[in-house]
Amino acid sequence: MFTVGSTLPDAPGRSGTITTPHGEIRTPAFIPVGTKATVKAVLPESIVQLGGQAVLSNAYHLYLQPGADIVEEAGGLGAFMNWRGPTFTDSGGFQVLSLGAGFKKTLAMDAVGTEADDVIAPGKDRLAHVDDDGVTFKSHLDGSKHRFTPEVSMQIQHQLGADIIFAFDELTTLMNSREYQEDSLKRTQAWAERCLAEHQRLSAERADKPRQALYGVVQGAQHEDLRRQAARGLAGLDFDGYGVGGAIEKENLGTIVRWVTDELPDDRPRHLLGIGEPEDLFAGVEAGCDTFDCVTPTRVARSSRIYTADGRHNLMVAASRRDFGPIEEGCDCYTCAHYTKAYLHHLFKANEYNAATLCSIHNERFFIRLVDSMRDAIEAGDFAALKQEWLGRYLSKSA
Repeated sequence: MFTVGSTLPDAPGRSGTITTPHGEIRTPAFIPVGTKATVKAVLPESIVQLGGQAVLSNAYHLYLQPGADIVEEAGGLGAFMNWRGPTFTDSGGFQVLSLGAGFKKTLAMDAVGTEADDVIAPGKDRLAHVDDDGVTFKSHLDGSKHRFTPEVSMQIQHQLGADIIFAFDELTTLMNSREYQEDSLKRTQAWAERCLAEHQRLSAERADKPRQALYGVVQGAQHEDLRRQAARGLAGLDFDGYGVGGAIEKENLGTIVRWVTDELPDDRPRHLLGIGEPEDLFAGVEAGCDTFDCVTPTRVARSSRIYTADGRHNLMVAASRRDFGPIEEGCDCYTCAHYTKAYLHHLFKANEYNAATLCSIHNERFFIRLVDSMRDAIEAGDFAALKQEWLGRYLSKSA
């Protein structure tokens, strides 16, 4: 399933190839997120043109709407959304717990704040409750009650039919106590073993379907011993690859990821879940992760923010009103080839929907091209120089 190509001389970073039933993924690679079987505001055909090698969708959202059975009846996730390449689905664990705690998109990525084992967004009611068997939660759509266990997550993801799927895990935050983190880690390890058993059962039962690869997910928050313990525990099981998940202190991201990759086998791929700022991608690649997903490119595009080598900028500023140049000189995306910042500024001011599409196209291409350049640099032996030059420019000019 995975072959290693070139490696960094003084770090775990490497290039490689993941082989799936629907094609190869050359790594490191940025995987666009199509949460509900669509990359928001962007057609699948456009993702191909942008160089996207795979897409990642979400088991929680597709289970609630339209239903995993409908996706299966359509021929699986790829056929349902008219995507011909490799697909990922995450387990739904993040969404069950983050939405259950009232957080729409993310949890705090720093350890500053009050320690609390019942973290809840201000003004929200808890919609998810964890026990050793699984999670009971209310839908954020209509309040209906549901139950996810490791077995249920596997059954849903087998129906969705993605090439790469993830074990069901418990999300913790940096504010959870050490005691809770320890208990949660035991729970996630037990769930991983149950996911693996159910995955093997379903794979045998559905032998006529393309084989799906199952990744275990490493938790442990900001604690080195827990991260290493979790990674060693999963490495002892027969997973096809590994996800690095949970809350990670942003300023220590590279260090934390390296704790994990130090303990994982070199012949299995590693996916860093939900990380997407350019400096984080450099840190993740250097620390030995192979694939990355994040909603950031399209999410910020919908509010007029765009990425360039000179930092992240907002097209709504007055300076864009009469700027008849592209978002970024030298960018090879469709938007930069055909439209100006002045036109995009106008679209956002006029609340036109294609503003989100055009900016999402640029941002997705920016991230895909950036990680592709890291892969090329690893293979050419120039990664350190690329990192120093690229981040020096980007971070010094970010607005």
